[in-house]
Amino acid sequence: MKRRHFSRLTVAYAALLCALPTASHGVTLNDVSRAQATQGVKAALENGVRFAIDSLGRNNGFLGNDKVRILLPGYLEDAAGLLRRLGQGARLDELSAAMNHAAEAAVPLARDVLVGAVKSISVQDAKNILLGGETSVTQFFADKTRVQLGDKFLPMVKKTTQQVRLADKYNRIASQAASFGLLKGEEVSLERYVTGKTLDGLYFMIGEEEKKIRQDPVGTGSAVLQRVFGAMK
Repeated sequence: MKRRHFSRLTVAYAALLCALPTASHGVTLNDVSRAQATQGVKAALENGVRFAIDSLGRNNGFLGNDKVRILLPGYLEDAAGLLRRLGQGARLDELSAAMNHAAEAAVPLARDVLVGAVKSISVQDAKNILLGGETSVTQFFADKTRVQLGDKFLPMVKKTTQQVRLADKYNRIASQAASFGLLKGEEVSLERYVTGKTLDGLYFMIGEEEKKIRQDPVGTGSAVLQRVFGAMK
């Protein structure tokens, strides 16, 4: 009978999380391993949260990062070349900057919610993250926090956009685009668009930091991260 082949990741996690009976009078070594695995995931995500908020929640955190910079809504981005040729370049740049600065102002509000989500991680959550693909971290935070953070971000986005008259900038450009048949009358909440893209960027950056930990757990200087993620290399 041929032996089944398992990935290193599966074998490592099985060693840490396989469910053996627990003696009634104490805790088995396996229980400690399971706790360490969950602790390792929590530590990795906490690092990711700190990194994402610190890097994005500052001036040009979004605008200066090609990976998360918020682009104009699709139809305006598609029409940007023509609008620039028609002399609307400065307005497009103002609108883009205003959207990204609104995102940067909103991001720090996420800290408590994200940290709370990390602290509530279950063993099954940890398993899904460790054995999941590259989107497992993004999916975890989106499932646990997207609705709540959307509600927290939207008022800040609106406040920031009002201060820089974002709606006026948008309406002027949209009006110019409509006069050339580039818009078809779609009704878009620019504030909700910015809020959604802010969340996408935040989750993406948390995931990027978690990837670094997987690739180089020793470089983190954390014993628990080295133990858990090092076992999977």
